[in-house]
Amino acid sequence: MSNGDIFVGEVIGTAILILFGAGVCAAVTLRYSKARASGWIVIAFGWGFGVLAGAYTAAPLSGGQLNPAVTIGIAVDTGKWGKVWVYLLGQFAGAMLGAVLAYLVYLAQFQANVRTEGTTDGTAGEPVPTLGIFSTIPEIRNPVANLVTEIIATVALVLPVLAFGLTKGLGESGTTVLIVSLLVVGIGLSLGGPTGYAINPARDLGPRIVHTFLPIPHKGGSDWGYAWIPVVGPLIGGALAGIVYNAAF
Repeated sequence: MSNGDIFVGEVIGTAILILFGAGVCAAVTLRYSKARASGWIVIAFGWGFGVLAGAYTAAPLSGGQLNPAVTIGIAVDTGKWGKVWVYLLGQFAGAMLGAVLAYLVYLAQFQANVRTEGTTDGTAGEPVPTLGIFSTIPEIRNPVANLVTEIIATVALVLPVLAFGLTKGLGESGTTVLIVSLLVVGIGLSLGGPTGYAINPARDLGPRIVHTFLPIPHKGGSDWGYAWIPVVGPLIGGALAGIVYNAAF
């Protein structure tokens, strides 16, 4: 695969992933959305379907990694680092693009962020927090615990992803991406409660940057004090998964 194919594939695939993921969070969170208050199960499946659509789309061009933690895990396992930077650039650019697209889909809902029901131009209602639509927020702010959660959840993603490569039938049938998508849903349901399961530095940092600059009424802060955890944790988890896989398999 050429550097150009890898970059384009990762941009497109990651953008689709974030479009679905941020989109389902917006659907569940924002007023005047038909899916408002649908709950965590809907969010987990929305992110899983985002992985499904994004990875299948990107696979012919780049392999559809869509996640720096996965890319790092593969590099640690194989020792091939030459194209890692291309993957990471594509993933972060795609994450930012996907966040902008999700914002445009829900533009009217974002603009009505502080309007009370039944009004057309009022601003007296309580604003709906918007950062959680784009990036993760811990339920209990404890840096050590939050970091450990992200590390373990990322190992739970990357180690099976690496192991799936040993199952020839999955690759030949083209169902590897489907299985990974279900894995992401499972991680969300089982391990996502404490931090919102970033398990992907691009998925959290790219949209957080976009949230900082988007003209969302009363959007609140972007919580940059926490932003390092969903970046560092998944990177450590991806590297650990690569080490364990290389040693055990």
